Amino acid sequence: MSQTSYLVGLVGAGIGPSLSPALHEREGDRQGLRCLYRLIDIDELGVGPEAVGELVRAARDVGFDGLNITHPCKQLVIDHLDELAPQARALGAVNTVVFEDGRAIGHNTDVTGFAASFARGLPEVSLERVVQLGAGGAGAAVAHAVLTLGAGQVTVVDAMADRAAALAAALESHFGAGRAAAASPDALAGLLPDADGIVHATPTGMAAHPGLPLPAALLHPRLWVAEVVYRPLETELLRTARALGCATLDGGGMAAFQAADAFRLFTGREPDSARMLADIAELAGAEPARH
Repeated sequence: MSQTSYLVGLVGAGIGPSLSPALHEREGDRQGLRCLYRLIDIDELGVGPEAVGELVRAARDVGFDGLNITHPCKQLVIDHLDELAPQARALGAVNTVVFEDGRAIGHNTDVTGFAASFARGLPEVSLERVVQLGAGGAGAAVAHAVLTLGAGQVTVVDAMADRAAALAAALESHFGAGRAAAASPDALAGLLPDADGIVHATPTGMAAHPGLPLPAALLHPRLWVAEVVYRPLETELLRTARALGCATLDGGGMAAFQAADAFRLFTGREPDSARMLADIAELAGAEPARH
């Protein structure tokens, strides 16, 4: 008899506002599945991110089918898994763990989620020279996605020089010499006039971190701008870029497609990505951005 009930969850810090429970439970309902999605917030538990291994073991022992993993546990969880999917191994980060026959297998759906969103929302833009703001966990995933989509070179810009350099080196080792570079924020004025587009992968623009991640004067209409933040769907960066005439992509697509990929891994069922995109737009309290 095929399984019709699933218990999954999310491990991370400060995850109360997450839309993952609603996304997975709604899609489960539409497919006639009982999908219970629980938040496991390390802040509320009063434990540090290094407790992620213990939490994964406990979830497996009590019968969870899988877990999503978010900040600040995506790298730390790797040492506590039995196997990594190739993309998670290449990225050095896991956002989805599936329990199969007592084993914990790590995946990364951030990469595939961003790639699917970008291909859908900005299908014909030039990718020769891409500037990415942010070299953290989300930044690593979206840089891999952009290079997988065929970008000529991605220049990673981060205030932490060592983090930008480490990500650029990892990207070059995976995609080839010359495909990635690192730069500091004060280099943006020289980079953006000749760039094709910007990928924004820092927390700036989120409800708790309002503002612009770069001076508005550096934007110009020939740039496309892709956002990772999805709460709100329309960040100040997107609003400013759109007013200049830039092609834009909000972060809702990445959130929906990575959740759809995780749902597929958890249940073995094919998710309705279009419905999950509509869920994101509704749950985030806004219509999808018009491009």
